Order: sequence, then structure tokens, then C-alpha cells
Amino acid sequence: MRMKEYTDDQLKTGDWVKTISEQSYRGWHAFYHTSQWKSKRLAVLKRDHYQCQICRQKIPAKYSKATTVHHIKHLKDVPELALTDSNLISLCEDCHKDMHPELANKSRKPSFTNKEHW
Repeated sequence: MRMKEYTDDQLKTGDWVKTISEQSYRGWHAFYHTSQWKSKRLAVLKRDHYQCQICRQKIPAKYSKATTVHHIKHLKDVPELALTDSNLISLCEDCHKDMHPELANKSRKPSFTNKEHW
């Protein structure tokens, strides 16, 4: 039995996210291709005036353009909050990379090495 810490809508969202991620070859990334996410992402960016919220906290006068909407509680861990406004924050690319240090090396293209063997 599930705990009642989430609303019925959040529980339905969690089930929906799990289902599409299980059925798609994209896995969890399938969620980010849905119209629901694209609409929510745009709404959050507008809510935050397209400003990185972490940069604003560090230096109030600093403006960094937000290009990403980040799940505070990660999608894989808490799919119930996938579309919940309070779990979403607008971030610039650098701050988003700081939030995901495990992905830092994945975004770089492998450098070419040519080892000659005679």
C-alpha cells in the first residue's frame, strides 16, 4: 500500500511516468519528450523569468539565463513530483551541471587517440 504523502494526481503522474519510461527505448528520458513536460518546462521558465535561481541566490544582482528546468527531487527517485511546481527550478547550464556531477564526463566527446602498432 502506498503512503498518502502525495495527492491522487501526483500518484497518477508517478504511475504514468513509470509506465512511459518502462515502455520506451528512451527509458526515463521518454518523459522529457512528452507534451506535458514541454508545457510544464515553459511555465516554470516563465515563472522564474528565465533566470537561474541558484545564480540569483548567490549574487542577487547577477543574471544568468536559465535554459534548463531541474527536478529538485530527481525524476527517477520521485516520479510522483515530475510535474509539481515546487519540485522544479530554472537553472543555467553551469548550475545544472553542478547539480549532476555524475554526468560531467558524459557530455564531453571522447578525445581521439591514435596508437600506432608495428
